Amino acid sequence: MVCLGNICRSPLAEGILKSKLPKQSFFIDSAGTSNYHIGELPDKRSIDVAKKYGIDITDQRGRQFKVSDFDKFDYIYVMDISNYQNVIKLARNNDDINKVELILNELDSGLKNVPDPYYGGDSGFEDVFQLLNQACDRIYNKVLKNIS
Repeated sequence: MVCLGNICRSPLAEGILKSKLPKQSFFIDSAGTSNYHIGELPDKRSIDVAKKYGIDITDQRGRQFKVSDFDKFDYIYVMDISNYQNVIKLARNNDDINKVELILNELDSGLKNVPDPYYGGDSGFEDVFQLLNQACDRIYNKVLKNIS
C-alpha cells in the first residue's frame, strides 16, 4: 500500500487489509513515495478512524518505498496517479510495473485517486476509510481466489 507520506491513506489500507487476511499467510506493509515522515506514527486522524472500526495501526511507522519492495511484494497498490508514476519510475522491468495498480481500480466506481485527507477535516478520513475498506474487500476476495 503506497501513498505520498505513509501517514494517512496507506497506513489505513495496510491496517484494513491486515484485519481481513490471515496474518500467518500474508505479509502486508505500506510505504510512502516521499521521505517526509520516515519513522513517524500514522496521522492521529488515521489512527482514530481505524480504531473506530476495531483496527489498531499504532504499530506502523512511516517508511519510504524502495526498489527492493518490488522483490518483496506480489501486489503493490498505490493511492493515486501521482504516486503510481513515482513508483513506476523505480521499476526495473515490466515484471515490476505489472505489480503496481491503483487501489481504486478494484472498485467499479470510476474513481482513480483516493483523496488525500491530510488537509481536510475528520470526515475526510472517514470517507477515505470507507473507500479503502471497499477496495480491500475486493482485494481480499481476489487474493483468496488466487490461492485456492
